[in-house]
Amino acid sequence: MKLFITGGTGFVGSHVINQAHTAGHTLVVQRRPSSQPRLALDRQPQWVDRALDGDFTAELQGCEAVVHLASHTPNPPYAPLDECLYWNVFATVRLLQQAAALGIRDVLVAGTCFEYGAAAEGLEYVHPATDMRPSLTYPISKAAATTACLGLARHLGLRLQVLRIFQVFGEGEAATRFWPSLKAAALDGRDFAMSAGVQVRDFIPVEEVARQFLAALDFTAVAPGRPQVRNVGTGQAQTLLAFAKHWWAHWQASGQLVPGQVGLRPGELSRLVADVNSVHTA
Repeated sequence: MKLFITGGTGFVGSHVINQAHTAGHTLVVQRRPSSQPRLALDRQPQWVDRALDGDFTAELQGCEAVVHLASHTPNPPYAPLDECLYWNVFATVRLLQQAAALGIRDVLVAGTCFEYGAAAEGLEYVHPATDMRPSLTYPISKAAATTACLGLARHLGLRLQVLRIFQVFGEGEAATRFWPSLKAAALDGRDFAMSAGVQVRDFIPVEEVARQFLAALDFTAVAPGRPQVRNVGTGQAQTLLAFAKHWWAHWQASGQLVPGQVGLRPGELSRLVADVNSVHTA
């Protein structure tokens, strides 16, 4: 299959490229000018060096599906809301309209579990039909993008899937995030200060996220104009402290984990675990 992929140099995007090439797909990949992949690529795709709000009509020609992974400021500190809305909503809709005008009907869009926001509080497992009640700029813009994409899919008869990614981690992740920070401290022999670690999360390796995106390229169960939302996670609950202890032992760290030294982020949920067995037709 010939795929048009956005966000190809990102954390998830780099892994998707490697797995897609291994699976035999032909790739046309958008990236911001001067950006580089987060990890070594086994093979280079056809790169398109252009901002996401550009005209991709020529590069979309002959593609069979769009895999939209690009997102604006997915890691704190988030950009202002107007900026997030421009890139995560307007630029996304513009791209899908260009693809639809060329007859491309199969689309995967990467969402985030943080779109659920406060609606996930108190839920043992978050169903993909759960309301979206985010309160921070990036999650607000991603929830708005989901709403826009679902409506566009109904209007244009697209076979669209929104795949909401839960707590992804692994090689190529931004150095400021938890898992890379933990790994750096472990390998350097330093102690690692963290929160009490009571937050319960659905931790999923980035390689598994990429595998699930490629599996979703089978659109046979998706009807035109009947878009679907599903969660990308493991369905397994684990505290942040248990996660940290597992990897600390894995890396045979000589330093000490020091829980309780860092406070929780404002609005941080106590539990966020995916219902991975349900599909919501929106």
